[in-house]
Amino acid sequence: MVHPAENTTTAAAELTAAEKEATEIRCQEKSRGGLSYEVILAEPAPNVVVPKRPVTPGKNVSAEEIEQKLKAAEERRISLEQKKMADLSYKLSKIEEATRKKDEITNEFINQTKEKLETKIEQHVEKREAIISDMKEKLKIHSQEIEKTREQLEQQKSIEKVAIEEKLKTAQTLRDENIKKMLERLKEHERRAELVRQNKAAAQQPLCDDTNTAIASSG
Repeated sequence: MVHPAENTTTAAAELTAAEKEATEIRCQEKSRGGLSYEVILAEPAPNVVVPKRPVTPGKNVSAEEIEQKLKAAEERRISLEQKKMADLSYKLSKIEEATRKKDEITNEFINQTKEKLETKIEQHVEKREAIISDMKEKLKIHSQEIEKTREQLEQQKSIEKVAIEEKLKTAQTLRDENIKKMLERLKEHERRAELVRQNKAAAQQPLCDDTNTAIASSG
């Protein structure tokens, strides 16, 4: 079996100077033990001596060399896989760490927000209870003032009632006294009038007697 590198070397040696073309072969190892070749053709540079590669006759590669190359390729593949796994594990650990930190920050934010909200609620409840207590106290004081005013009005009403009753009683007494005095005056007036009538009648009585006597004598 002829290795691809030997075929490439033979093909490069067969290129003649008459063709006036320079050939550059780049070999790059890929994953899984494979080989990749890149051939670049260009005009030869002036005064540049292209070294000639020795032509090695083709020969068969032994099974031991193939086994060694396959083993080396497998080791490179395993090493590359291990490196990839290590990189992947590192990236996963970084992602897990970032996720953990993010969760911690999120939980801390949630807890802080919850504490602030609970504090605000407690302050609101305390403020509301203080307002309600203050209103109750004010209503109590207002109710006491109303009751005090009502009692004062009742007392004033009772005093005024007693005063009105006293005034009415006094007025009734004065009216009775005035009526009594008026009746006494009327009685006194009638008595005097009766005396006047009696005196007048008594004064007229002798004159009537003389007139009757004179009439009787002439008859």
